[in-house]
Amino acid sequence: MLNFDWKRYTKVYLVVVAVFLLGASFFGGIYYGYENRPAAEKVLNVLGQKQPPQFQEVDLNLFWDVWSRLEEKYVDRAKIDRKELIYGAAAGLARALKDPYTEFMRPVESKQFQEDIKGSFSGIGAEIGIRKGTLTVIAPLKDSPAERAGLKAGDKIFKVTEVRLTVLRDSFDKTQEFKIVRDVIKVQILTTEKKSDGIFVIKLHSFTENSGFEFRKAVQEFYASNSQKLILDLRNNPGGFLVMAVDIASWFLPAGEIVAHERFADGSEDVYRSSGYRLLENVPLVVLVNEGSASASEIVAGALRDAKGAKLIGTKTFGKGSVQEVQSLAEGASVKITIAKWLTPKGIEINGTGLEPDVKVELPKEDDQDPKKDLIMEKGVEVLKGL
Repeated sequence: MLNFDWKRYTKVYLVVVAVFLLGASFFGGIYYGYENRPAAEKVLNVLGQKQPPQFQEVDLNLFWDVWSRLEEKYVDRAKIDRKELIYGAAAGLARALKDPYTEFMRPVESKQFQEDIKGSFSGIGAEIGIRKGTLTVIAPLKDSPAERAGLKAGDKIFKVTEVRLTVLRDSFDKTQEFKIVRDVIKVQILTTEKKSDGIFVIKLHSFTENSGFEFRKAVQEFYASNSQKLILDLRNNPGGFLVMAVDIASWFLPAGEIVAHERFADGSEDVYRSSGYRLLENVPLVVLVNEGSASASEIVAGALRDAKGAKLIGTKTFGKGSVQEVQSLAEGASVKITIAKWLTPKGIEINGTGLEPDVKVELPKEDDQDPKKDLIMEKGVEVLKGL
Protein backbone atom coordinates (compact mmCIF):
# COMPACT_ATOMS: atom_id res chain seq x y z
CA MET A 1 0.00 0.00 0.00
CA LEU A 2 1.31 3.43 -1.09
CA ASN A 3 1.95 5.79 1.83
CA PHE A 4 0.87 9.33 0.60
CA ASP A 5 2.75 12.23 2.25
CA TRP A 6 -0.01 14.81 2.78
CA LYS A 7 2.22 17.30 4.57
CA ARG A 8 4.68 17.40 1.69
CA TYR A 9 1.88 17.69 -0.89
CA THR A 10 0.31 20.51 1.07
CA LYS A 11 3.61 22.44 1.12
CA VAL A 12 4.10 21.99 -2.64
CA TYR A 13 0.50 23.07 -3.26
CA LEU A 14 0.91 26.17 -1.14
CA VAL A 15 4.14 27.08 -2.95
CA VAL A 16 2.43 26.71 -6.35
CA VAL A 17 -0.54 28.80 -5.22
CA ALA A 18 1.79 31.46 -3.82
CA VAL A 19 3.77 31.60 -7.07
CA PHE A 20 0.53 31.83 -9.05
CA LEU A 21 -0.79 34.63 -6.85
CA LEU A 22 2.50 36.51 -7.09
CA GLY A 23 2.50 36.11 -10.87
CA ALA A 24 -1.10 37.18 -11.14
CA SER A 25 -0.39 40.18 -8.94
CA PHE A 26 2.67 41.08 -11.00
CA PHE A 27 0.94 40.83 -14.36
CA GLY A 28 -2.18 42.43 -12.95
CA GLY A 29 -0.06 45.35 -11.82
CA ILE A 30 1.46 45.61 -15.28
CA TYR A 31 -2.00 45.56 -16.86
CA TYR A 32 -3.31 48.15 -14.42
CA GLY A 33 -0.31 50.33 -15.00
CA TYR A 34 -0.67 49.97 -18.76
CA GLU A 35 -4.36 50.85 -18.68
CA ASN A 36 -3.70 53.83 -16.42
CA ARG A 37 -0.49 54.97 -18.10
CA PRO A 38 -0.23 58.67 -19.02
CA ALA A 39 -2.41 59.71 -21.92
CA ALA A 40 0.71 60.64 -23.89
CA GLU A 41 1.76 57.01 -23.87
CA LYS A 42 -1.71 55.90 -24.91
CA VAL A 43 -1.51 58.07 -28.00
CA LEU A 44 2.15 57.70 -28.87
CA ASN A 45 2.56 54.15 -27.56
CA VAL A 46 5.95 54.98 -26.10
CA LEU A 47 6.98 53.87 -22.67
CA GLY A 48 9.74 55.15 -20.48
CA GLN A 49 10.25 58.39 -22.38
CA LYS A 50 11.63 61.24 -20.29
CA GLN A 51 10.29 64.78 -20.54
CA PRO A 52 12.77 67.53 -21.49
CA PRO A 53 13.85 69.55 -18.42
CA GLN A 54 11.93 72.68 -19.48
CA PHE A 55 8.68 70.68 -19.45
CA GLN A 56 9.03 69.53 -15.85
CA GLU A 57 7.14 72.54 -14.49
CA VAL A 58 4.00 71.83 -16.52
CA ASP A 59 1.72 68.81 -16.80
CA LEU A 60 1.71 67.82 -20.46
CA ASN A 61 -0.56 64.92 -19.61
CA LEU A 62 -3.56 67.24 -20.07
CA PHE A 63 -2.72 67.73 -23.74
CA TRP A 64 -2.39 64.02 -24.38
CA ASP A 65 -5.48 63.31 -22.31
CA VAL A 66 -7.52 65.54 -24.63
CA TRP A 67 -6.04 63.84 -27.68
CA SER A 68 -6.77 60.43 -26.22
CA ARG A 69 -10.40 61.34 -25.54
CA LEU A 70 -10.82 62.73 -29.05
CA GLU A 71 -9.48 59.50 -30.50
CA GLU A 72 -11.78 57.48 -28.29
CA LYS A 73 -15.03 59.48 -28.34
CA TYR A 74 -15.22 61.66 -31.45
CA VAL A 75 -18.22 60.56 -33.49
CA ASP A 76 -16.55 60.84 -36.91
CA ARG A 77 -13.41 59.04 -35.88
CA ALA A 78 -12.61 58.04 -39.46
CA LYS A 79 -12.43 61.74 -40.40
CA ILE A 80 -9.77 62.59 -37.84
CA ASP A 81 -6.78 64.13 -39.63
CA ARG A 82 -3.97 63.67 -37.16
CA LYS A 83 -1.62 65.92 -39.12
CA GLU A 84 -4.20 68.71 -38.79
CA LEU A 85 -4.40 68.01 -35.07
CA ILE A 86 -0.65 68.56 -34.86
CA TYR A 87 -0.83 71.73 -36.98
CA GLY A 88 -3.71 73.05 -34.91
CA ALA A 89 -1.91 72.33 -31.65
CA ALA A 90 1.27 74.01 -32.91
CA ALA A 91 -0.68 77.07 -34.05
CA GLY A 92 -2.41 77.22 -30.67
CA LEU A 93 0.91 77.10 -28.85
CA ALA A 94 2.14 80.12 -30.79
CA ARG A 95 -1.13 82.05 -30.34
CA ALA A 96 -1.13 81.41 -26.59
CA LEU A 97 1.91 83.70 -26.26
CA LYS A 98 -0.40 86.59 -27.24
CA ASP A 99 2.38 88.02 -29.40
CA PRO A 100 0.95 89.12 -32.77
CA TYR A 101 4.17 88.35 -34.63
CA THR A 102 4.84 84.85 -33.31
CA GLU A 103 3.03 82.28 -35.41
CA PHE A 104 3.13 78.73 -36.69
CA MET A 105 2.82 78.45 -40.46
CA ARG A 106 1.50 75.39 -42.24
CA PRO A 107 3.49 74.40 -45.36
CA VAL A 108 1.30 76.42 -47.75
CA GLU A 109 1.46 79.47 -45.47
CA SER A 110 5.21 79.09 -45.09
CA LYS A 111 5.66 79.01 -48.86
CA GLN A 112 3.53 82.15 -49.28
CA PHE A 113 5.54 83.94 -46.59
CA GLN A 114 8.81 83.19 -48.35
CA GLU A 115 7.39 84.53 -51.61
CA ASP A 116 6.13 87.70 -49.91
CA ILE A 117 9.50 88.76 -48.50
CA LYS A 118 11.13 88.59 -51.95
CA GLY A 119 9.46 91.88 -52.88
CA SER A 120 7.18 90.66 -55.70
CA PHE A 121 4.08 88.68 -54.88
CA SER A 122 0.38 88.31 -55.61
CA GLY A 123 -2.18 89.90 -53.32
CA ILE A 124 -3.80 93.22 -52.48
CA GLY A 125 -0.58 94.98 -51.45
CA ALA A 126 -1.12 95.87 -47.82
CA GLU A 127 1.17 95.22 -44.85
CA ILE A 128 -0.98 94.01 -41.99
CA GLY A 129 -0.48 93.18 -38.32
CA ILE A 130 -2.40 92.58 -35.13
CA ARG A 131 -3.11 95.55 -32.86
CA LYS A 132 -5.08 94.97 -29.66
CA GLY A 133 -6.33 91.66 -31.03
CA THR A 134 -7.65 93.14 -34.30
CA LEU A 135 -6.28 92.59 -37.80
CA THR A 136 -5.03 96.06 -38.76
CA VAL A 137 -3.57 97.66 -41.87
CA ILE A 138 -0.05 98.86 -41.07
CA ALA A 139 0.25 100.51 -44.47
CA PRO A 140 -0.97 99.96 -48.03
CA LEU A 141 2.00 99.64 -50.37
CA LYS A 142 2.61 102.39 -52.90
CA ASP A 143 0.57 101.99 -56.13
CA SER A 144 -0.93 98.71 -54.90
CA PRO A 145 -4.54 97.51 -55.31
CA ALA A 146 -5.05 98.21 -51.60
CA GLU A 147 -3.95 101.84 -51.98
CA ARG A 148 -6.03 102.32 -55.14
CA ALA A 149 -9.08 100.89 -53.36
CA GLY A 150 -8.68 103.45 -50.59
CA LEU A 151 -7.33 101.42 -47.66
CA LYS A 152 -5.35 103.48 -45.15
CA ALA A 153 -2.92 102.87 -42.31
CA GLY A 154 -4.79 102.02 -39.14
CA ASP A 155 -7.85 100.51 -40.82
CA LYS A 156 -9.20 97.60 -38.77
CA ILE A 157 -10.18 94.56 -40.84
CA PHE A 158 -13.20 92.71 -39.46
CA LYS A 159 -13.98 90.38 -42.33
CA VAL A 160 -11.98 88.95 -45.22
CA THR A 161 -13.51 87.39 -48.35
CA GLU A 162 -12.02 86.55 -51.69
CA VAL A 163 -11.92 90.13 -52.97
CA ARG A 164 -13.79 92.13 -50.32
CA LEU A 165 -12.73 93.51 -46.96
CA THR A 166 -15.13 94.75 -44.30
CA VAL A 167 -13.22 97.62 -42.70
CA LEU A 168 -13.71 99.93 -39.72
CA ARG A 169 -11.83 103.24 -39.74
CA ASP A 170 -11.73 105.60 -36.77
CA SER A 171 -13.56 108.19 -38.85
CA PHE A 172 -16.31 105.73 -39.93
CA ASP A 173 -19.66 105.50 -38.14
CA LYS A 174 -19.95 101.87 -39.23
CA THR A 175 -17.98 99.32 -41.19
CA GLN A 176 -17.58 99.73 -44.94
CA GLU A 177 -16.82 97.20 -47.63
CA PHE A 178 -13.77 97.59 -49.89
CA LYS A 179 -13.65 95.69 -53.17
CA ILE A 180 -10.08 94.96 -54.19
CA VAL A 181 -8.77 93.09 -57.23
CA ARG A 182 -5.69 91.01 -56.53
CA ASP A 183 -2.64 91.74 -58.65
CA VAL A 184 1.08 91.04 -58.81
CA ILE A 185 2.65 93.45 -56.31
CA LYS A 186 6.00 94.98 -57.20
CA VAL A 187 7.18 96.85 -54.16
CA GLN A 188 8.20 100.42 -55.01
CA ILE A 189 11.25 101.33 -52.94
CA LEU A 190 11.46 105.12 -53.02
CA THR A 191 10.54 108.30 -54.85
CA THR A 192 12.20 111.73 -54.84
CA GLU A 193 11.04 115.31 -55.31
CA LYS A 194 12.82 118.63 -55.53
CA LYS A 195 10.94 121.44 -53.81
CA SER A 196 11.58 125.17 -53.68
CA ASP A 197 13.88 126.89 -51.18
CA GLY A 198 16.60 124.25 -51.60
CA ILE A 199 14.48 121.43 -50.09
CA PHE A 200 14.71 117.87 -51.39
CA VAL A 201 12.37 115.00 -50.45
CA ILE A 202 13.28 111.32 -50.31
CA LYS A 203 10.19 109.24 -49.71
CA LEU A 204 11.18 105.71 -48.70
CA HIS A 205 8.33 103.24 -49.19
CA SER A 206 9.94 100.06 -47.86
CA PHE A 207 13.16 98.45 -46.64
CA THR A 208 13.59 95.66 -49.18
CA GLU A 209 16.89 94.09 -50.15
CA ASN A 210 17.43 96.76 -52.86
CA SER A 211 16.66 99.76 -50.65
CA GLY A 212 20.32 100.51 -49.93
CA PHE A 213 21.20 100.70 -53.63
CA GLU A 214 18.18 102.88 -54.42
CA PHE A 215 18.91 105.19 -51.48
CA ARG A 216 22.48 105.64 -52.69
CA LYS A 217 21.12 106.84 -56.05
CA ALA A 218 18.74 109.20 -54.22
CA VAL A 219 21.68 110.74 -52.33
CA GLN A 220 23.46 111.33 -55.63
CA GLU A 221 20.30 112.93 -56.99
CA PHE A 222 20.08 115.17 -53.92
CA TYR A 223 23.57 116.56 -54.48
CA ALA A 224 23.04 116.88 -58.23
CA SER A 225 19.94 119.02 -57.54
CA ASN A 226 22.01 121.57 -55.58
CA SER A 227 19.54 121.27 -52.70
CA GLN A 228 20.69 122.11 -49.18
CA LYS A 229 18.01 120.61 -46.93
CA LEU A 230 16.34 117.20 -46.79
CA ILE A 231 13.00 115.72 -45.83
CA LEU A 232 13.07 111.96 -45.20
CA ASP A 233 9.48 110.77 -45.58
CA LEU A 234 8.87 107.44 -43.80
CA ARG A 235 5.09 107.67 -43.72
CA ASN A 236 3.25 104.43 -44.56
CA ASN A 237 6.57 102.57 -44.66
CA PRO A 238 5.89 99.22 -42.95
CA GLY A 239 9.58 98.32 -42.60
CA GLY A 240 11.59 95.38 -43.84
CA PHE A 241 15.20 94.30 -43.53
CA LEU A 242 17.19 95.47 -40.50
CA VAL A 243 20.43 95.59 -42.47
CA MET A 244 18.82 98.14 -44.79
CA ALA A 245 17.75 100.28 -41.83
CA VAL A 246 21.35 100.34 -40.58
CA ASP A 247 22.65 101.02 -44.09
CA ILE A 248 20.36 104.02 -44.62
CA ALA A 249 21.01 105.45 -41.16
CA SER A 250 24.73 105.25 -42.01
CA TRP A 251 24.35 108.11 -44.51
CA PHE A 252 23.48 110.41 -41.63
CA LEU A 253 25.64 109.14 -38.74
CA PRO A 254 29.39 108.85 -38.04
CA ALA A 255 30.97 105.41 -38.07
CA GLY A 256 30.36 103.51 -34.86
CA GLU A 257 27.33 105.58 -33.83
CA ILE A 258 24.60 103.34 -32.40
CA VAL A 259 21.61 102.83 -34.68
CA ALA A 260 19.68 100.39 -32.49
CA HIS A 261 19.89 97.93 -29.60
CA GLU A 262 18.52 94.41 -30.01
CA ARG A 263 17.58 92.99 -26.59
CA PHE A 264 17.02 89.24 -26.09
CA ALA A 265 15.10 87.23 -23.51
CA ASP A 266 18.14 86.70 -21.27
CA GLY A 267 18.86 90.44 -21.15
CA SER A 268 21.82 90.27 -23.50
CA GLU A 269 22.05 92.77 -26.35
CA ASP A 270 23.41 93.12 -29.86
CA VAL A 271 24.27 96.67 -30.84
CA TYR A 272 24.00 97.81 -34.45
CA ARG A 273 26.25 100.69 -35.45
CA SER A 274 26.57 103.05 -38.37
CA SER A 275 28.97 102.25 -41.19
CA GLY A 276 29.69 105.97 -41.40
CA TYR A 277 28.91 106.96 -45.01
CA ARG A 278 28.24 110.45 -43.50
CA LEU A 279 27.42 112.29 -46.75
CA LEU A 280 24.20 113.56 -45.15
CA GLU A 281 25.60 114.06 -41.65
CA ASN A 282 25.57 117.86 -41.74
CA VAL A 283 22.51 118.29 -43.97
CA PRO A 284 19.54 119.92 -42.16
CA LEU A 285 16.92 117.20 -41.84
CA VAL A 286 13.38 116.47 -40.70
CA VAL A 287 11.69 113.05 -40.72
CA LEU A 288 8.00 112.57 -41.51
CA VAL A 289 6.18 109.72 -39.74
CA ASN A 290 2.64 108.49 -39.19
CA GLU A 291 0.72 105.46 -37.89
CA GLY A 292 1.87 103.53 -40.97
CA SER A 293 5.56 103.91 -40.08
CA ALA A 294 6.62 100.61 -38.54
CA SER A 295 9.54 98.33 -37.76
CA ALA A 296 12.64 99.41 -39.74
CA SER A 297 11.07 102.84 -40.27
CA GLU A 298 10.81 103.31 -36.53
CA ILE A 299 14.41 102.15 -36.08
CA VAL A 300 15.70 104.74 -38.54
CA ALA A 301 13.45 107.51 -37.19
CA GLY A 302 14.47 106.75 -33.60
CA ALA A 303 18.16 106.62 -34.49
CA LEU A 304 18.12 109.92 -36.38
CA ARG A 305 16.32 111.63 -33.52
CA ASP A 306 18.50 110.18 -30.74
CA ALA A 307 21.87 110.40 -32.46
CA LYS A 308 21.45 113.33 -34.84
CA GLY A 309 18.71 115.38 -33.17
CA ALA A 310 16.39 115.19 -36.19
CA LYS A 311 12.82 116.30 -35.58
CA LEU A 312 10.05 113.75 -36.13
CA ILE A 313 6.98 115.38 -37.65
CA GLY A 314 3.52 113.89 -38.09
CA THR A 315 1.61 111.40 -35.97
CA LYS A 316 2.55 108.57 -33.62
CA THR A 317 4.18 105.57 -35.30
CA PHE A 318 2.77 102.03 -35.34
CA GLY A 319 4.90 100.48 -32.57
CA LYS A 320 6.29 97.35 -34.22
CA GLY A 321 9.68 97.12 -32.55
CA SER A 322 10.38 93.42 -32.30
CA VAL A 323 12.56 90.91 -34.13
CA GLN A 324 11.28 87.68 -35.62
CA GLU A 325 13.24 84.60 -36.58
CA VAL A 326 11.78 82.06 -39.01
CA GLN A 327 12.74 78.46 -38.31
CA SER A 328 12.03 75.67 -40.79
CA LEU A 329 10.12 72.63 -39.60
CA ALA A 330 9.29 69.22 -41.04
CA GLU A 331 7.20 68.88 -44.21
CA GLY A 332 7.68 72.50 -45.26
CA ALA A 333 6.07 74.07 -42.20
CA SER A 334 7.79 76.83 -40.25
CA VAL A 335 7.48 78.87 -37.08
CA LYS A 336 8.08 82.60 -36.81
CA ILE A 337 9.19 83.54 -33.30
CA THR A 338 9.71 86.93 -31.72
CA ILE A 339 13.23 86.60 -30.29
CA ALA A 340 14.13 90.17 -29.39
CA LYS A 341 12.93 93.77 -29.08
CA TRP A 342 14.33 96.94 -30.56
CA LEU A 343 15.41 99.94 -28.55
CA THR A 344 16.54 103.30 -29.89
CA PRO A 345 20.13 104.47 -29.19
CA LYS A 346 18.89 106.11 -25.97
CA GLY A 347 17.19 102.90 -24.85
CA ILE A 348 13.59 103.79 -25.73
CA GLU A 349 11.51 100.69 -26.43
CA ILE A 350 9.49 100.88 -29.63
CA ASN A 351 7.35 97.75 -29.45
CA GLY A 352 3.74 98.34 -28.50
CA THR A 353 4.28 102.04 -27.85
CA GLY A 354 5.59 103.59 -31.05
CA LEU A 355 7.42 106.90 -31.32
CA GLU A 356 5.72 110.16 -30.47
CA PRO A 357 6.57 112.93 -32.96
CA ASP A 358 8.41 116.03 -31.82
CA VAL A 359 5.99 118.11 -33.87
CA LYS A 360 2.53 116.55 -33.85
CA VAL A 361 0.24 117.42 -36.74
CA GLU A 362 -3.46 117.28 -35.96
CA LEU A 363 -5.26 115.98 -39.02
CA PRO A 364 -8.91 116.80 -39.69
CA LYS A 365 -11.49 114.06 -40.06
CA GLU A 366 -11.29 112.30 -43.38
CA ASP A 367 -14.44 113.91 -44.74
CA ASP A 368 -12.98 117.33 -43.98
CA GLN A 369 -9.56 116.69 -45.51
CA ASP A 370 -8.50 118.46 -48.68
CA PRO A 371 -6.91 115.77 -50.88
CA LYS A 372 -4.72 118.43 -52.47
CA LYS A 373 -3.18 119.43 -49.16
CA ASP A 374 -0.55 117.41 -47.31
CA LEU A 375 -0.52 118.95 -43.85
CA ILE A 376 2.34 116.82 -42.54
CA MET A 377 4.53 117.67 -45.53
CA GLU A 378 3.64 121.35 -45.17
CA LYS A 379 4.66 121.29 -41.52
CA GLY A 380 7.89 119.50 -42.44
CA VAL A 381 8.77 122.20 -44.96
CA GLU A 382 7.90 124.90 -42.41
CA VAL A 383 10.12 123.40 -39.72
CA LEU A 384 12.95 122.70 -42.15
CA LYS A 385 12.98 126.31 -43.39
CA GLY A 386 13.70 127.38 -39.81
CA LEU A 387 16.79 125.14 -39.50
